[in-house]
Amino acid sequence: MAFGSFEKGSSAPMADINTTPLVDVMLVLLVVFIITAPLLTNAVRLDLPSAAAAAHQDKPEEIRVAVDAAGKVYWNNDAVEAASLGERFAAASQANPKIELHLRADKAVAYEHVAKILASAQRNGVTRIGFVTEAPAR
Repeated sequence: MAFGSFEKGSSAPMADINTTPLVDVMLVLLVVFIITAPLLTNAVRLDLPSAAAAAHQDKPEEIRVAVDAAGKVYWNNDAVEAASLGERFAAASQANPKIELHLRADKAVAYEHVAKILASAQRNGVTRIGFVTEAPAR
């Protein structure tokens, strides 16, 4: 069924699209959605119990390496040979890639010992390194 044109005497169908009904339907849908949207966001009121708990801190493991004034190396308070540090660093970094090295060195130790430990840690995958110091006495 074709609609006629507005011109008299023409029997050709009207080729223009009438958008008025489309706009009317869209406005009605918009009003319906505006009215119903707040109804869909109601939350269930709950009276939750309160409890106190310590906050969980996910700290990565740490390796504590200490070097005394004589150049003796300690791995987590156990005396070790400096030559075995590379293997220990490699095993620790494979077990946990985010492992941290906390290095304590006596102020009288030669920097060469500290530099070798740092180089060994870096070669074997330990990338997080911290230097432990003591606060000055007041």
